[in-house]
Amino acid sequence: MKPVLWQELTWEDVAALRDQGITMAILPVGATEQHGPHLPLGVDTLSAEAVALGASAATGIPVLPTLAYGCSLGHSPKWPGTISLRPETLSRLVLEIAEWLQAAGFERLLILNGHVTNWAPLRCGLENIRHTYPHMRVALRSLWDVAPEARRQYHADAENFHANCAETSLMLSLRPDLVRMDKAVDEPDRSAHCFFAYQVCDESRHGVVGSPSGATPAQGASLLQQCVTALSAQLKAALTEKTPLETQP
Repeated sequence: MKPVLWQELTWEDVAALRDQGITMAILPVGATEQHGPHLPLGVDTLSAEAVALGASAATGIPVLPTLAYGCSLGHSPKWPGTISLRPETLSRLVLEIAEWLQAAGFERLLILNGHVTNWAPLRCGLENIRHTYPHMRVALRSLWDVAPEARRQYHADAENFHANCAETSLMLSLRPDLVRMDKAVDEPDRSAHCFFAYQVCDESRHGVVGSPSGATPAQGASLLQQCVTALSAQLKAALTEKTPLETQP
């Protein structure tokens, strides 16, 4: 199957999906932010979208237009290129998207996150959605949490990873033309044992946390497949999932 892209559908196509029982959509959320001197600004967006498209191809669930801006305030203006939303803006965005989805009869939504510090505002968005539209079923998943092996790979060289081996490998698999391995710089996770949360400019000299020099296209392809396979299985079950009280009255 090919992935189903919301922006390529007509309104009749959307109605047909709904009437066939596909009442769920995937919203990939990325970021536009520095990823060291060797990776493009759109790493988190491209990664989240790639996993969403793979899962759509396996399930028939449509993928909404990807949000390319996230909450990247922690990257500071030190490295030019980052464009960040405030957390309250991102949270509001997903609520307003959900408003139109439920009006069209789509009552299940997966928010697929590709950037670490998007999680808190997206979780607030989830809370607002299920409070405002209690009949909607909404889930939030980050790429590194969809499968145990994916989490291991993302965190293998740095707990607070950024532009590391996993992300670089994924980009070598997805868009090798955008990767400049000759500029890859390894930096340790200097904040791993800190009590406070610091901006990236206070913990990294080049905007990198981890060891991108060890990245390979094969690792990236494997990571992508693990994420797509695991997420696809979860989504197939989610299409018909009932509430806990409905399954265990």
